[in-house]
Amino acid sequence: MSDKGVDAVERALSILDCFEEDYESLSLKELADKTGLYKSTILRLCISLEKFGYIRRGGDGRYQLGATLWRLGALYRKRFDVAAHIRPALKHLSEATGESASYYVRDGDARICLMRQNSSQAIRHHLDEGTRLPLDKGAAGHVIRAYTDGFAEKTDEIKRDGFAISLGERDPDTASIAVPVIDPGGQFLGALAVSGLLSRFDEKARARAVTLARDAAKKLSQDISV
Repeated sequence: MSDKGVDAVERALSILDCFEEDYESLSLKELADKTGLYKSTILRLCISLEKFGYIRRGGDGRYQLGATLWRLGALYRKRFDVAAHIRPALKHLSEATGESASYYVRDGDARICLMRQNSSQAIRHHLDEGTRLPLDKGAAGHVIRAYTDGFAEKTDEIKRDGFAISLGERDPDTASIAVPVIDPGGQFLGALAVSGLLSRFDEKARARAVTLARDAAKKLSQDISV
């Protein structure tokens, strides 16, 4: 079976991928610069995207994401019914470690911070929910690749140890640990991570965070299946 997709669909999705935290509203020119598509092509695709509510065009002519994505996002969260369980787990992890705790899921060739509990400390590793990050850097990225690709460089090591550690990969001042969240049927759901400043989140603190994250992931697996 061919793995070739539909070009028009992929072009439309590439438009949606342009929107990020710092790019919530984009002009036609900005979309063209980001996608490499002709403006005439973007205009045609945006007509279809707007028709189905994936995009909307404001009075100033700039494009924003539409309400359909909010609806689908709500359905996605409801499907797994994880928020009610994960948020308390993240809060507990953050309070127990003094660092920031996150839950990541795969999004194509990247990972998304689906839920986050930032540390209460004044100096911390801060990240907003919805942020898209690369898969090839960071403990959560390595865990996600290990359990979804199966052929990533650290797959065997991560599956053997049950966790991943990252030291300054994406940010030279940040360290992180991550563990997989797997349902009782063996399906990988996401990565539970703890991250903090490298100067404070030292080897002893990381080892303790791994133990706490493993316990949290095990409980999540049980709670989500109920």
